Amino acid sequence: MTRIQEVIVVEGKDDTLQLKKAVDADTIETNGSAVSRETLAQIKMIAQKRGIIIFTDPDFNGERIRKIVSAAVPNAKHAFIKRQDGVPSTAGGSLGVEHASVTTIREALANLYQESSAAPQVITQHDLLEAQLIGHQAARMRREQLGQKLQIGYSNAKQLLKRLQMFEIQKSEFLAVISEIDRGE
Repeated sequence: MTRIQEVIVVEGKDDTLQLKKAVDADTIETNGSAVSRETLAQIKMIAQKRGIIIFTDPDFNGERIRKIVSAAVPNAKHAFIKRQDGVPSTAGGSLGVEHASVTTIREALANLYQESSAAPQVITQHDLLEAQLIGHQAARMRREQLGQKLQIGYSNAKQLLKRLQMFEIQKSEFLAVISEIDRGE
């Protein structure tokens, strides 16, 4: 089993249990969408010594936690799963990492992203318009597909450009994925 050097930030115990099935790693649990000051202080301290990977649920609260932790630890690495890979097998459960398969978790941890504030603006708002990712009736669906194929998670219209820049997605990579989406792949 692969040993992960960094500590993985997850939302809860069930996420930790599922991760332990896939990899040998230590985790810090935020215990919900309200990240306490104590937990954030622990995350900052561990980030300096071992580094961290933020691996939250593909939903609103997961993105909220990701933003809070990213603001505290700008050099954090990010792992993402697709929304459909986090769907519970029983009705009434919530979307989350705890429902992802071992294979999905390993793939997400093999395709990490790291933010860069110095990323050059290689993709523009005009590019997003031309690619029908904003201002089009199918824009949401296309953004979902883009996020899945680039493995950067879903972004709404306001946040998409920032996320593409933050993860330094190159224009050539962006255009290649848009071509795949256009071809229905």
